[in-house]
Amino acid sequence: MKKWLFVTILGVLALALAACGGNSGNEKKSGDDYTADNPLIIKFSHVTAPDSVKGKAANYFADLVKEKTDGKVKVEVYPSSQLYGDADELDALVSGNVHMIAPSVTKMVKIDPRWQYVDMPYLFKDEEHVQKFFDSELAQELFNSKQLAANDIKGMAFWPNGFKHFSNNKRPLVKPEDFKGLKFRTQAGQVLEAQFEALGAGSATISFGETYAALQQGTVDGAENPFNNFDTMKFYEVQKYLSTTQHGRLDYAIFVNKSFWESMPEDLRVLVEEALDEATKYAQKLAAEENQKSFEKIKSLGTVEVYEMTDEEREALKKALQPVYDQFEDVITKELIDGINALAE
Repeated sequence: MKKWLFVTILGVLALALAACGGNSGNEKKSGDDYTADNPLIIKFSHVTAPDSVKGKAANYFADLVKEKTDGKVKVEVYPSSQLYGDADELDALVSGNVHMIAPSVTKMVKIDPRWQYVDMPYLFKDEEHVQKFFDSELAQELFNSKQLAANDIKGMAFWPNGFKHFSNNKRPLVKPEDFKGLKFRTQAGQVLEAQFEALGAGSATISFGETYAALQQGTVDGAENPFNNFDTMKFYEVQKYLSTTQHGRLDYAIFVNKSFWESMPEDLRVLVEEALDEATKYAQKLAAEENQKSFEKIKSLGTVEVYEMTDEEREALKKALQPVYDQFEDVITKELIDGINALAE
């Protein structure tokens, strides 16, 4: 009896293991396994407002996916840090709690310090220079890095936002010495901290969603944003001065959970990636248009004193910020910095 029971148990275990193995990914689902009533869900989390460049592009992507897949894939967009904020969206992606994020690229410093290239002051000459980088082999090398793969992350596309400009509540910012003694909100990152140190200013790492309150309450005096972020987050209500410094970039990249992405039925994944490609082109066109609209709006409101910098004044700021390069060239790597500079030629 004992022998029979033992054999029976072994048989049951074998069947159970076989059944588990049959559902463990050996047989991938096809697109036909999903319908409009039972769609494949992609959770897309981001931190900016729905009417920001990123917010509009994310919603456009979701609409395209629905159209191209006949509703078999549904992209659920969660804007304004509804699910996760700056500090934890990357961890949420790695753990699979969300499937797509579009962080400011400097957030990827947790994984690879080279992503701080975007924070290096006056590294990019103009929008054309930025686009050349997005289309370059240098950018693809970052997306295909061992560091991303080791964290089960896949880089998909760059979505531009725009050049950053300094704002504050104390005084117009024209010369390097105007920054002394002020305190600015910043994203996490040693390059940004060094930037403010070089200008004799302080900084505080504050999540994007909490920046309005920090400016309103005087926790910090100022911030740095593209025009569209300044507009859509209504920073014009809590800032008195804005200078068109154009000193750095705030750009986004689309990252996905690699395991999730590669587990999607290939026929659906191809359509989703087509939609992402179209949404990326839309985001690139939209960023320039929306930043210009926001700039005109900010000037017309009359609540913010806008100082339009000359090339000579920007050059003086650039010279004052040279210590940032002395400190971080080896971290970002000379190869990457020189490569980006060469694209402007």
